Amino acid sequence: MPASQAEAFYEREAEDRFRPTEYTRGPWDMGSQHAGPPAALLGLAVEQRPGGRPQMRIARLTYEIMRPVPIQPLTVDLRVLRAGRTVELMEAGLTPDGGKEVMRVTALLMKTAPGSAPEVSPGRRVPGPAAATEEPFFPVPWDQGYHTAMDVRFTAGSFLEPGPATAWMRMRIPLVAGEPITPLSRVLTAADSGNGVSSELDFRRHVFVNADLTVSLHRHPEGEWVCLDARTMVDGAGIGLAESALHDEKGPVGRGTQSLYVAPRG
Repeated sequence: MPASQAEAFYEREAEDRFRPTEYTRGPWDMGSQHAGPPAALLGLAVEQRPGGRPQMRIARLTYEIMRPVPIQPLTVDLRVLRAGRTVELMEAGLTPDGGKEVMRVTALLMKTAPGSAPEVSPGRRVPGPAAATEEPFFPVPWDQGYHTAMDVRFTAGSFLEPGPATAWMRMRIPLVAGEPITPLSRVLTAADSGNGVSSELDFRRHVFVNADLTVSLHRHPEGEWVCLDARTMVDGAGIGLAESALHDEKGPVGRGTQSLYVAPRG
């Protein structure tokens, strides 16, 4: 089934059903999505949960990526695992028509009470997006995809330069057509790019794909720009870890980590 041409990552066909557009396409497989948009879609389902208490805020999301997410209509299944007074635990999954679940998130929500604690946010400050420059994206064999839907600018490193990098990212289009972009969606659409931003290995010779993604947030993000101050570590046995300090223009907001499978390409 061909992807839609809407100027968004997804079109909502029903409350729990979404049609991806070509902007979700990742750089490696023409039929598969970059994991950022579906991660944001699952996060949005948690944000929009029926009967959600407004004082409960998402503190951590852990994604299991069981298989590539196809560019096909997807159904979101939302489940409550625990509904406590101060902590909630929810689970949401993505399933294509007639297929098996491809991605799942477990979300931890905590009760907030403004003014209940002093604010503490240590961490390395990074130059803002005004100081960043556009750098070439690594070669992608199709014209439209995630790489054209995101505005990416670097204050350190680049896609084509191995090693740690600091990249500011901004969505050019909405997550869901006709719906406002939430601050959480901006973070989640970007966070899965940490291993690509900070790649230590030549992508022409090695694969380094993440089988999971964990995003922890100590503060609610603000603004359009999200920064990944990212670095990658690889063990010779073929397991790696990509770690990204997450920022908005006010400062640190949290951290993202990805477990990597690393192997020679081909």
